[in-house]
Amino acid sequence: MKKIVLKTALLYFFVMVGHSFSEKINSIEISGNKRIADETIILLSKTSLNNEITDEEQLNNIFKNIYKTNFFSEVKVKFSKNILFIEVTENPIIQEIQFKGVKAKKTKKAIYDNLLLKNKSSFVSHYIDKDILNISNSLKKSGYYFSKVELEIKENTNNTVNLIYNITLGEKASIKNIKFLGNKIFKDRKLRNVIVSEEDKFWKFITGNIYIDENRINLDARLLTNFYKNKGFYNATVKSSFATYTGSNNFELLFTIDSGEKIYFNDFELILPDNYEKKPFNKVIKKFSSLKGEPYSFREISKIIKIIETISVDFQYDFLDADFTENLIGKNKLDTKIIVKESEDKFYINEINIFGNSITEEVVLRNNLLISEGDALNKLVYEKSINNLRSLNIFETVKSNIVNISDQNKKDIEIEITEKATGEISAGAGVGTSGGTIGGGIKENNYLGKGIVLSADMTLNEESIKGTFDYYNPNFKNSDKSLALGIKSNVTDKLADFGYKSSDSKFHLGTGYQQYDDFYLAPSFSISYDKVETSNSASDNLKKQKGDYFTTNIEYGIDYDKRNQKYQPSSGFRHRFNQIIPVYSKELAFRNTYKYNKYFELNENLVSGISFYASAITALDSAEDVRISQRLWVPNSLLRGFEPGRIGPIDGDDHVGGNYASALSFNTDLPIFQSWQEADIKYFYDAANVWGTDYRNYEDDSSKIRSSTGLAIDWYTPIGPLTLSWAKAITKKSTDKTESIRFNIGTSF
Repeated sequence: MKKIVLKTALLYFFVMVGHSFSEKINSIEISGNKRIADETIILLSKTSLNNEITDEEQLNNIFKNIYKTNFFSEVKVKFSKNILFIEVTENPIIQEIQFKGVKAKKTKKAIYDNLLLKNKSSFVSHYIDKDILNISNSLKKSGYYFSKVELEIKENTNNTVNLIYNITLGEKASIKNIKFLGNKIFKDRKLRNVIVSEEDKFWKFITGNIYIDENRINLDARLLTNFYKNKGFYNATVKSSFATYTGSNNFELLFTIDSGEKIYFNDFELILPDNYEKKPFNKVIKKFSSLKGEPYSFREISKIIKIIETISVDFQYDFLDADFTENLIGKNKLDTKIIVKESEDKFYINEINIFGNSITEEVVLRNNLLISEGDALNKLVYEKSINNLRSLNIFETVKSNIVNISDQNKKDIEIEITEKATGEISAGAGVGTSGGTIGGGIKENNYLGKGIVLSADMTLNEESIKGTFDYYNPNFKNSDKSLALGIKSNVTDKLADFGYKSSDSKFHLGTGYQQYDDFYLAPSFSISYDKVETSNSASDNLKKQKGDYFTTNIEYGIDYDKRNQKYQPSSGFRHRFNQIIPVYSKELAFRNTYKYNKYFELNENLVSGISFYASAITALDSAEDVRISQRLWVPNSLLRGFEPGRIGPIDGDDHVGGNYASALSFNTDLPIFQSWQEADIKYFYDAANVWGTDYRNYEDDSSKIRSSTGLAIDWYTPIGPLTLSWAKAITKKSTDKTESIRFNIGTSF
């Protein structure tokens, strides 16, 4: 039908203009249009009154200009007696597109996004075959290789149509076997752990990676290439990657690999401009010195690039550039030369344009950028700025581009974000030897679109209830300073068993700001009220603490943060120190706390970390005890396998906490189910202790280090993230209370 219409239109056109002329257009007459205005058609024709028509080609262009808009199924053009006649037949408008036979919203969206014909657009008949093919290809990416697609066109009134795609999905095409051709170095089992695609096994149905997906296969090829290059095979390539049909809805996935020879790092040369300080680049030289004689690794080269990037940022080399030259020496040695130089392309930032933030205020994004209009365009600082936005954890995606403008010395930066649900609801529980603990909370990470974090949570067990409310504004009054306030309340009722009850509440108000690069200060002020009640069964030490306590404190925190990113870091470290100084109190007790975190990237997907914690509280008056509600405990996250507050010194039968607490924790990702994108499995080892008290009669066990080991799973389920940990106490004391299982689940809104 479309071909007949097109030929007829062209034939009509040529018949009417098959002679030579040179005349002006005095009038334009439009006919056949109902929805589209005359003025719009004239605009689309790219002609106007008083234009001169000199040949047939000009009329041909008018015809093409109108027809290619896809607004019309037929276009006729005639020029006679200085009048330009344009007759059109409008295409119908698509009122609605339906997909019958498909229930999953995600699949429907993937199909619709790839269509040429959209809701409320013109119905162009020659797009039908293309869209049916697009639907088929979209379904193939979801594993439906044997789907059937038929189109039903329903004509409505007012020249509109409904497009109804009747889809028969069929069975998903599974991967029966994965084979690696040309691989003589690594076991196939090892390579299967590198790629994302998986063989169809009954226990792997949950990952979705057992089905054929062209995009996933392309990713697999890149992963294999990087794997070989990181093992020393500098020239490794995946020559082909494809799936072959084996019958019964099954495919065989084949990768042909050419590893080449194993290559080793040899000599290294670093060339710097004369005006550059040499000392910062010693890190690069030291890194390469440690690599000589080691197998070539693309990952190690990436680390060196990151070191140079850090130097550029720290020493404000605005136009730093680096050229890498690699030369193969003999059969298996590689010399590397790095030439650090001033970039030939020196640009400044003209405008920073931000798109996609319908909820988040633009000032929130700009406050997290390290660049501004008018600054030198340092690509390394630019990349770090974009990473800062990703670290906010309030966006689904953050995309950016550097755009050329008319001014050759300047560039525009375009940042496009996709916002995500920032509300969170969570619930958790722990099961131990003395009962259970349950808790829940609610959190909003982008309140009012200002990047403000609001959170509230509550934890209950058989003898205590704890509640907190926190407000945090990272850019208070659009400045580089933060504002934090919080309210905490805790009631611990042990009257029946140990003879005391503690009820304490605390209000906290503070700020924070960056003093130097990656160095932050956080002064604050707090007011607290604590009431201690005792019974006749309480120990003499506890009875002395009965009463009401009103305390005001000043606090300050120091934070030195060199993590590569704030959210889910993979490298770098962080030091934090906090001190609480009493201003007004019945008892004067100073509290000091130090925290350290270090992250190691084992490979692209595996990260290890070490956490250290130490805290001490000291009463200035040696005759006074640090009261029960102020005593120290090890944070739950650093000593798994034990119930919170159930280790350390005891007074009678009661755990009373200590003046000192410390913990060391090691975590590492395990290469188990590495291809399962929805879950991370970690191994951990925790060691901690609580010791020291002012009490005269207590059992001290300061020499007994508590330790535990176990597994933790972070699983991104359809209803929200689930954290599950199983821990086994290794060293403990008979008075300790253990906890083997703890879980937490949340969802977004």
